[in-house]
Formats: sequence, C-alpha cells, structure tokens
Amino acid sequence: MTDSIMSKAATMEIPINSNGDTGTLPEDDSLEQDLQQVMVSGPNLNETSIVSGGYGGTAEGIIPTSSIKGSNMHHSSSSSSMTAEESTRGVAVEKLETVRKWGLNTYKCTKQMISERFGRGSRTVDLELEAQIEVLRDTKRKYENVLRLARALTNHFYNMVQTQHALGDTFADLSQKSPELRDEFGYNAETQKLLCKNGETLLGAINFFVSSINTLVNKTMEDTLMTIKMYENARLEFDAYRADLEELSMGPRDAVTMARIDAAQQQYQVHKEKYERLRSDVTIKLKFLEENKVKVMHKQLLLFHNAISAYFAGNQQQLEQTLKQFNIKLRPPGADKPSWLEEQ
Repeated sequence: MTDSIMSKAATMEIPINSNGDTGTLPEDDSLEQDLQQVMVSGPNLNETSIVSGGYGGTAEGIIPTSSIKGSNMHHSSSSSSMTAEESTRGVAVEKLETVRKWGLNTYKCTKQMISERFGRGSRTVDLELEAQIEVLRDTKRKYENVLRLARALTNHFYNMVQTQHALGDTFADLSQKSPELRDEFGYNAETQKLLCKNGETLLGAINFFVSSINTLVNKTMEDTLMTIKMYENARLEFDAYRADLEELSMGPRDAVTMARIDAAQQQYQVHKEKYERLRSDVTIKLKFLEENKVKVMHKQLLLFHNAISAYFAGNQQQLEQTLKQFNIKLRPPGADKPSWLEEQ
C-alpha cells in the first residue's frame, strides 16, 4: 500500500511543459522514440494481431489474422473490381473519342458542302465517271417506268383472264340448260376456255419479265448506286480535308501550326486513298452492270416480244414453245398456296 502511494507521488512530481514534453528526465527522447515505435508497430484497432518479439520488433513479427482469414479473397475481389472499372473507363473513353472524331468529320464535311453550294469552295471532279453515273441514274428511272407499266399490264391482263374464265363457265352452264342454243353456247365456252389457257401462259411469261426487271432495277442497279453514294461521300470528305490542309499551309509556320499541318497531312492521305479506292470500285461496278444489263434485257425483251406476238396471233404452240425456250415453268391452277403438308 505504501509502495503504491509512493509510486503515485513520484508520478505526480514529473513536470509537464506547455507542449506536453517532459522536462526533467534525461531519457525523454528515448522514451518518446519507444512510444512512436509502439504506435507504428503496435496492433491495429481494427484487426487482431499476433505479435512475436516486443513492441520494438520488426514488421515480420506481426501476423494480422485478417490476412490469414481472407487476404486472398479481398485481393481477388479488389483486383476484379479494378479491372472492371478500368474496362468501363476504357470503353467510355473510346466512345467519347469516336463521337469527337465523328463530330469533327461532320463539321468539316458540312463546311465543305456549304462552300461548294455557294460557289466558294473547290471540288474534285471526274467528268467521265460522273457522266456515267448520271447515265445510270437516268437509265434506272426509265427502267422503273417500264417496270411500273409491266406490272399494270399484268394486273389488267390477269383481270381479263379471270373474266374470260368466268364467262366460259357461264356459257358452259347455259349450253346445258338451253337445248335450242346448246351448240352456240358450247362454241363460245370452248373459245373462252382456250383464251383463258393461253392467257395464263402469257401471264407466266409477263411475270417472269417483271421479276427479272425488278431484280435488275432494285437489286443490281441499287447495289451500284449504293457504292456510288459511298464514293460521293468519300469525295466530299477528301475535299474537306484537302481544303483544311490548304488553309493550314497558308498560315504561320510555328511549332503548333506545324504539328497541326502534319496531322492534317495524315488525314488528307487517308481520305485520298479511300476516295481513290471507291472511285475504282465504282468504275468496275459500272462496267459489269452495263454488261449484265445488256445480257438480261436482250433475253427479256426477246421473251416479251415472242410471247405477246404468239398470244395475239392465236398461235398456242408457238406460245408454249417460247416458254420452253426460256425455261419458264407455269404453276398449275390452285398452286399459289402450298398444301398443309408442304408447310410442315
């Protein structure tokens, strides 16, 4: 008890200055260093540690129990979250860069288009190629008109054949019910049935003609026109970047401007190669389209002429021979809709 009171009294006699430093003990510095080592190497309040050695021991003597339990899991989850975050950030940056490039390209092309429209900007012109493109567009318009009229003829002729079929059935019925006019109604019924049969044959030829013209106009020509549209866009981009390079080249030649000129030169070269490649593609497609058009139209016009001539001449044999010549197979009556067995 006496020792305890003396210890407390000795402790209370240690003076403390205003800064909290001890003022009388010569070993103050060593005590403070020991306390700092305790705070550095001591156990964390958030985790339980097993300490070997003393407070002044090395860091190797401290084994955090949290690292024993779940260090691998924590490291794996943090790594995966970091990877996912970096991936998301990379995608966002890539999209932002794509939008920026698209906006810059759109601005340049719009500026070039307005300059050309108001006569202030120059444009690259290939007179021979543009003349061929204009001929193709005019040809497509005329072929579309042929296609529209051929479809109208098909509809009208189909209605006429249906009317002949109904009229032949009516004549045949009256031939059975009118003994005094049996022969007359019978002749007309046979005539209408024959005309109906030849009309269906002619319809097969006209439908084949319409189908071939439709493929030529709306697929073959349209495919070439799509390539032409890409070529025209590439031409506009090429002229836009060419004008941008020329404008920069006329300005001052400081370090910043030279760097911009180098970047503009690279972009100009890229769009020049794209323009020349598409121009070559258009030239080749126009050549093959012209050859294909002549071949297709030669066959289809010959078919149309022979079928129409044979029908109105009443030459059933020549009409059927025309369809065989062009490998056209007629569908039997009622074959427009497949049976339930074919649909399975």
